[in-house]
Amino acid sequence: MRIDILTILPELLKSPFSDSIMKRAQEKGHLKLKIHNIRDYSSNKHNKVDDYQYGGGAGMVMSIEPIATIIEKLKSERDYDEIIFMTPDGELLSQSKCNDLSLKNNIMVLCGHYKGIDERIREYLITKEISIGSYVLSGGELSAAVLVDSIVRLIPGVLNDETSALTDSFQDGLLSPPVYTRPAEYNGMKVPEILLSGDSGEIDRWREDKAIERTKKRRPDLLK
Repeated sequence: MRIDILTILPELLKSPFSDSIMKRAQEKGHLKLKIHNIRDYSSNKHNKVDDYQYGGGAGMVMSIEPIATIIEKLKSERDYDEIIFMTPDGELLSQSKCNDLSLKNNIMVLCGHYKGIDERIREYLITKEISIGSYVLSGGELSAAVLVDSIVRLIPGVLNDETSALTDSFQDGLLSPPVYTRPAEYNGMKVPEILLSGDSGEIDRWREDKAIERTKKRRPDLLK
């Protein structure tokens, strides 16, 4: 998979993709990640990428010209399955959306800033708008990092144990059940006996019951 991220703060995105699973995904060739500085595509001599709102109002708006220029350049080099804008008023990111996006080949992600981006970009160039929650961040970089991480970890070969992602919360519409590891007892706190029994059938049933119980308690909306 190739992912191109468009931003005015490329340095902010280096750390999330330089360690752990995202680093290994790139080293193994499962992910080709390119981070583009939108300022490099501005025709302004000072590399300015924002301007005042038409009609007045507080806050600057990201200009159409540099964003359109870089999007059209990248589109001329390859076909993109999705051009995604990270925005609080987009579709809420869910595990099912991550599953779908993990099957794509080429994705472009635009990070907004200031008061937002010129609406014409959203109308004519963006194919999908995604939100990671009902709150506002200083820019789209952190939400873009969340999106990419949630997608890439689902690509076969990225995780050492590929079945791990299949048992994550939300994959089957439920939260994950409790998990335990050694020692079996610590300061009087014990691991449930069923998990030590070796009976895989009973363990599976216990995990399913606990997943349903936890979902009812913490996220009853998922059961609807």
